[in-house]
Amino acid sequence: MGEPSRPPATRTARQAVERASAGVWRSPLRGPWLTSVLGVVLLVGMTLLFVTGLLSYAAYNPGLSPVNDKTPDKGLLGFYLFPWPTRPHWLYRLTQGLHVTVGIALVPVLLAKLWSVLPKLFELPPVRSVGHALERLSLLLLVGGALFEFATGILNVQLEYVFPGSFYPLHFYGAWVFFAGFVAHAALKLPRTVRVLRERGFRAQLRTSGPEPDRGAGLVAERPAGPTVSRRGALGLVGGGSLLLFATTAGQSFDGWPRATALFAPHGGRDPGTGPGAFQINKTAAAVGLGRRDLVDGWRLDVVGRGRTVRLTRADLLALPQHRADLPIACVEGWSTSDQAWQGVRLRDLAALVGYEEGEESGGGPPGVLVESLQTRGAFRRAALRDNQVRDPRSLLALRVNGADLTPDHGYPARVIVPAAPGVLNTKWVARMTFGELV
Repeated sequence: MGEPSRPPATRTARQAVERASAGVWRSPLRGPWLTSVLGVVLLVGMTLLFVTGLLSYAAYNPGLSPVNDKTPDKGLLGFYLFPWPTRPHWLYRLTQGLHVTVGIALVPVLLAKLWSVLPKLFELPPVRSVGHALERLSLLLLVGGALFEFATGILNVQLEYVFPGSFYPLHFYGAWVFFAGFVAHAALKLPRTVRVLRERGFRAQLRTSGPEPDRGAGLVAERPAGPTVSRRGALGLVGGGSLLLFATTAGQSFDGWPRATALFAPHGGRDPGTGPGAFQINKTAAAVGLGRRDLVDGWRLDVVGRGRTVRLTRADLLALPQHRADLPIACVEGWSTSDQAWQGVRLRDLAALVGYEEGEESGGGPPGVLVESLQTRGAFRRAALRDNQVRDPRSLLALRVNGADLTPDHGYPARVIVPAAPGVLNTKWVARMTFGELV
């Protein structure tokens, strides 16, 4: 008999990697059950993040005007957009607070899930069949998309814009790429996840200290090392980390002592001072280059519509009927304030000054409005508001807050405040309002 043939190079390389991996991935905690438990938590949490993220995008009214649209090439991805409502007035505060707080709290779960499937990321051959290729592709989109979304989201929350390009298109398109992989992966893995969790009771698995049966999942080490922590301890560590992040983030959505617990939030523990204007802001008047000369000396508001322009001083605005609205400020970074007592002129009353009467038959009442700030640089110095936002009696051009004149950092001499709108659409330092023209 001749000399036995040597195995192909690919087989030799695969065996070498498998032998090396057997010595690296030795934790007895890895297995289908732990991965399934973490996967179910992420299934619920990631779905909530995706839905609240889409709601946040809709709240910017990107389909209303190019001014508001930070992703002009979205195409079919904007199929779900709808007119953002003004009721309840705390809607955006709730949805965006959930989006940011839950997202940060899920970080330990995501890292634990990635750790639990590390052996699968290095398995050979990389593709064994069409179904396996689809699974690997979904895994690539899932892992890459998740890391990208969490990284850009956390950096945005911290006001650290170190990534190339604008946050809005990066996070928006990244979310769709991630969710495509997420849905595909969930469809492929959910039946097995349900079967694993049904076969192996939660409490029973917590009591088990040794490695679990693999059943073809490729997650259990061939030669597991001795346990250094139980499954109960591992899940407790992950859950404790999530609770810690939740407790040190959620406070930025409240006033008073809870805000001091938001240690890792830019609008957390810092004291905003005392007095009527003692609530959080993102940007100061000085930061956008505005001083007394811009805000006090010679300031005028131009109200435009139907070919007419009405120029008003602050005294003129104060002479108009004044109204009060108790509304919060809520921003995309997840922070918000409690309801503040705003006073000023209703937007619909300003529309009436240029001929848009409430309930008129020809126009159906005030239309949308394009609001322009004195601010000369930076994003959102111009913002469009829908007609339903203009018509809401709580939508004001605010002149005072909590019984005192606005401070320069809160938008003096006049700012917009609209129920349920993201903070950036509540334009500060307003100089011009054009009703009916939103381009």
